[in-house]
Amino acid sequence: MTFGLKLILILTAAAASVAAQSARIKPSPTPTPNPNLRPSVIFVPTIQQADMRPKIVATPTPKAADESEDIIKVENALVPIPASVLDQFGRAITNLKLQDFELMVNGRPAEVAEITRSETPIRLALLFDNSSSVQIAREFEKEAAIKFFRRVIQPDKDLAALFSVADATRLEQPFTKNIPSLTQAIQSFPEPKGATALLDGIIEVTDYLRNADGRRVLVIVSDGEDTISDYSTTLEKVVKNLQLTNTQVYVVKTKDFENFKRTGQRLGNANIRALEAERRMIEITKQTGGSVYSPIDEQELDDAFRQISAELAQQYILSYYPDDPTADRGQFRQISLGVKNRPNVTVRTRQGYYVPKK
Repeated sequence: MTFGLKLILILTAAAASVAAQSARIKPSPTPTPNPNLRPSVIFVPTIQQADMRPKIVATPTPKAADESEDIIKVENALVPIPASVLDQFGRAITNLKLQDFELMVNGRPAEVAEITRSETPIRLALLFDNSSSVQIAREFEKEAAIKFFRRVIQPDKDLAALFSVADATRLEQPFTKNIPSLTQAIQSFPEPKGATALLDGIIEVTDYLRNADGRRVLVIVSDGEDTISDYSTTLEKVVKNLQLTNTQVYVVKTKDFENFKRTGQRLGNANIRALEAERRMIEITKQTGGSVYSPIDEQELDDAFRQISAELAQQYILSYYPDDPTADRGQFRQISLGVKNRPNVTVRTRQGYYVPKK
């Protein structure tokens, strides 16, 4: 190969190499950051990071004052405490104020929110024992009961109902403010006969009173004996039902009246049934803030109804709102009520209340 040809080949190869290098794509130089531009970076947090972020809890809009939900809660929490305060001679003390009372609940001091007198309407049920055991006293009981309704019922606000009990319980007159209707129902009683399902009758009347607004009062006219109530209807069950419905019980016990009519003496034979009836009536009235009256003649029978009427008219109604109304649901809380600096007075009131289950 001649020298000229070699030179041409060398020059051609060099030119091809330069062209190849010039055809390569050069990498772009790293741009200089612009401080005026914010990077559009999206951070996807891990699960742990997401849990650590503060949570937003929406605050509920307060309910209007006229909405019923809050009002119902307040009413359910209220524990009414009817109280009769008597001096050493059995006379009602009627000039006490809120600060004079001392309330204990489960052994701890509790605040009484307010106090009223007898302005609270009465929802009263009268339960007549119409079994064969009360035959002797029937006519006098009926007359005394008629007088009682005339004294205690204020037609502008109170209501009364009438029940009879023998083998079964009968509603003789539903709630009414009409005294003649109650009188007619009493005068229309059938002849007393049959056994006595007294405890069953109290349960039935309590259920009737359960939804009534106002002071719930049950007046029982009976010798207190029970011969046929269901075996499951115990005294404890009856007392619990009365406490759950805030029902106050008074008893006009007719046994002494009947004994006096038969024998001329107040007391008869101390048989087991009579002693059990006595204990039962005392316990029911003690637990609910009422009392037992044991008249022996027509005058004392009339006086017993008069005293019940006067006591209902002179009662204090204390209002207690528990600090923890939802604690211990379904449990019994014991109540003790006294009057400050009055050691010689007697206070009759309920012995406790059950916390609603819901």
